[in-house]
Order: sequence, then C-alpha cells, then structure tokens
Amino acid sequence: MKNIIEELSWRNLIQDKVPGLKKRLNKPITIYIGFDPSSSSLHIGNIVPIIILIHFKKFGHNSIALVGGATGFIGDPSERHKKREIINENILKKNTISIETQIYKLFSYFSEKIELLNNFDWIKNIYFIDFIKNIGIHFSVNYLISKKSMEKRIKKGIYFNEFSYPLIQGYDFLYLNKEKNCQLQVGGSDQWGNITIGIELIKKKTKKKAYGLTFPLITNSNGIKFGKSNNEKENIWLNEKKTSPYKFYQFWINLSDLEVKKYIKIYTFLSKKEINSLIVKHEKYPNKRLLQKKLACYMTKWIHGDKKYQMIVNITSTLFNKDHKILSLLKEKDYMFIYKNIPHSHISKKKIEKGILLSDLMKEIGFFSSKSRANHAIKTKSIYINKIITKENITINKKNLINKKYILFQFGKKNFFILMTK
Repeated sequence: MKNIIEELSWRNLIQDKVPGLKKRLNKPITIYIGFDPSSSSLHIGNIVPIIILIHFKKFGHNSIALVGGATGFIGDPSERHKKREIINENILKKNTISIETQIYKLFSYFSEKIELLNNFDWIKNIYFIDFIKNIGIHFSVNYLISKKSMEKRIKKGIYFNEFSYPLIQGYDFLYLNKEKNCQLQVGGSDQWGNITIGIELIKKKTKKKAYGLTFPLITNSNGIKFGKSNNEKENIWLNEKKTSPYKFYQFWINLSDLEVKKYIKIYTFLSKKEINSLIVKHEKYPNKRLLQKKLACYMTKWIHGDKKYQMIVNITSTLFNKDHKILSLLKEKDYMFIYKNIPHSHISKKKIEKGILLSDLMKEIGFFSSKSRANHAIKTKSIYINKIITKENITINKKNLINKKYILFQFGKKNFFILMTK
C-alpha cells in the first residue's frame, strides 16, 4: 500500500512524528484524533483533523474520532493563557451531540464511515483513587511540567484539574490501544506533549510501541489559532447560526494569494497534479482569483451544500453588482436569504415613514458605532443606499424602501448591511 506520510508531507500536514512511524504505516493501523466539545459547533480549524482522518481512511487505515465528553469538563491547558470556566453538564452533553452530528456529516459527504466514540463512556467508571494509583504512579511532576504544553500555564499558575488533563488524555490512548488496537494518536502541534504521555503510558502498562503525529496549527492573520479568538464572532464556525454561509464563503474568497496556495493543499483532496495546474493558471491570471474561487466553492459545498452555495454565489453577484436596477429583480425569498446572511437589523415601518436622518439611522441600527463615524463616512462619500452613492446626510423615508420593506446599505467596497421594516 502507498505510504500516507508522503501524501501528508506535500500538503504540509505534518509537524512532528515519532521515529519509525513511516515504516509502521506500510501496513494498516488504527488512528484516533480527539475533538473538544467546549462549543456547540466545530470551526474551520477542526476541519483539518477531520481531513487527516479521511486521508487515513482513503489509504486503507482505520480512523476513530473521539469526542471529549469527559475531558470537556476539565479543559486542555495547551495554548491557553488562563483557566477555562467549567462547562455546565447539560450544555456539554448538548455540545457533544452537536459535534458528533457534524463529524458524521463531514465524513458522509465523501461517502466515508467513521467510528465515533465519547471518552465519557469509560472515564465515568473510573474511581479517583484507582486512577491515581494505576496511572499517576507512572509520571513524576517534573516530567509533566517539562512538557511545552504546560510551560506557559505553569509560569502563570495552573489548577489541578487542568494539570491532570494530560494524564486523562494519556489514559484515553491506553484504553483505545487495549480495546481497539489503536496505535497512533494524531493532534495539533500543541498536543505533542499530551500524545507522548499516552505513548509512554502504553509502553509502561503493556510493553507495546505506540506512535504519535502532529500537524501544524492553522492560525488567522494575527497568528491566533482558529477557534481561539476571544471574540466568538471572529471565528469561522460550521454551524450557520454562528457563522452565516455567506460569511463562510467570503472567508475563503478573501484569502490572500499566499494563504490560498497553502490552504488549497490542506483543505481539499485535490491531487498534487490538479493543485499545481490550478496554481499555474492562477499565477497567469491573478486578477481572476481562480484559487480563491475554487477553494470557496469546494469548502462551501462541503459544509453547506450545493443549493446554498449557488444562492451565495447569486447573492455575491447581486451585492457587488454596481447597477442599482438589479435590486428590483429580486424576490422576497432572495431578500430573506440576504437578510439572514449579512449584518442586519429591523426597525418599525412607522419610524421610516415618519422620516429619520441617515446618520441617526445608521447609528441606531448598529451599522456604525457612533454618529460621528457615520457622518464622516457620509462626508467622504463612502455610503451607498440601495447601490446609489449618498453625497449628503439625507432623511430616510418610505421612498427609500425596496420591495416595500428593505434598505440595503454599503460602506466602502465590501461592507454591507440590510435593514428590514416591520
């Protein structure tokens, strides 16, 4: 069988690996990756381990997705600068179900099956004394704090529940090794310390060799790991209630050339030949943004389906079309789709009929944070109302309504906002 290491390497999906892994992967192996249910949805950073699990399936290996229904109560200290608040049990259960549903959907799109497990199913049966006696005895405190994943938190102070996290993750690996013959754990580069603890535990308890592999963390333009932003709205989630399909599509379409050349290797299953051909065409006609369009299409169809992808393309075409007459061709369902997908607000129809100053209206609906900013945008001729540039602070009334119900605002080239009257 073809060795998967070569495939993952050219896609830049390998950070570290245990010596001897490439040779071991010449024959089938069982692999697992863990998923944190601290949120009700996966984000685009979580797609990378999903993709790796699918790659392993395609290469003839067995893949297990493990949702941390137990470890989710504790919180992994890796890449964290402060303690995570304990999640309510009911919320964690709902999050776990939601994450499991998303994982199944992501695999089924490619007609791949996944074995999905929840570590709560075995950790709930462990007595604390037994765990300390049988697992804790194998690791010194000095060994644990030597791990890079612990360094930052140790300096700032770490709580015992978080300090115990690597041991519990190590136990997961041991359990899966015994019950599922799982010999390989994969995770983000921040998981290397936790993975090696599991490998060491398996060696001490069973005398068997286990393996580990990590992939580079995917970060945003500020160097922050996807999904770790303090502002949830800045994260790109798979659940359309948290991130609209339009915003999801726009994330990919607005990638820089440097980013998209990197991400198209990571986030798609296109062959090396296909990707290299696309890159050549893209570099020949960079203004056409062929790579961005290909990746945006690929990812949006995978996450949100063909129908919504087409609607998003239609919306994009409408929003960025400079001809204001195009708005009269839209139907109510089109306006509702736009309303659900771009920043929006609603206001009473009576207030519009009475008339309201543009700067006051844009402040009230939240398009601008202050009247002064709204006034500045108007003075610099950066505001469009229903695709027509506004040169002064006019009074908005029912004459400005399109489809007798909406007003479409635009600030600059890319910032849109739609107002609905009720």
